Amino acid sequence: MAPYHRKVAALGQLPAGTVGKELADCLLARQLTLIPGFESHDLKHVVLNYELEPLGEIRLQAFMLGNGNWTLPSLIIFLFGLLLLPCHWRTFRQDFRSGRHCVSLATLEISHCQGEPLTEFRVRLSSRYTEITPTMKPTSLHRRISYLGSYSLMLVGVAAMLFCLPFLWSANAADLIGAGFPFVAGAILVVGGLISLSLHTTPQTDRTQA
Repeated sequence: MAPYHRKVAALGQLPAGTVGKELADCLLARQLTLIPGFESHDLKHVVLNYELEPLGEIRLQAFMLGNGNWTLPSLIIFLFGLLLLPCHWRTFRQDFRSGRHCVSLATLEISHCQGEPLTEFRVRLSSRYTEITPTMKPTSLHRRISYLGSYSLMLVGVAAMLFCLPFLWSANAADLIGAGFPFVAGAILVVGGLISLSLHTTPQTDRTQA
């Protein structure tokens, strides 16, 4: 990871207001660094003004799906958001439409724009898509659906993990493989449910794109 720490440090030395400087500040403020193979992911968070939080991640994936980035991780994250956050469906739809009208960002790299003023870079991008309007306020029905979806996912996940647990102690490799994947899937469902609950119990600031 040493080269990536050095890269973030170098970006932090760029002039204030540049894309690279803002990216470095965003990462360092959260005690994060660039991840090998995913360097452009955090860059998209910054230039598209999506928070590095669960809701911002789901919105970014909705945007990227509309932009043509149909990958399995993007689709899974978006489907989680679609299932667990019905109060944000309108926002996700607008994010998806924005991605469709934006120039393709599939090949965007840090080196392409690190020295450019972030405000000007955002203006060039935002001129290509419709501005996102704030999401509607969640109603009691939306909250009930969200809570029901969250607890249902957690219940299914825990049940799957408990069902597979005895087979994980087996000496048979087939049992280990056959139970291992459902066990991991159950853990993912539990984590997804917990993230959804955290979104409802922690105040969120739904920032619009600049």
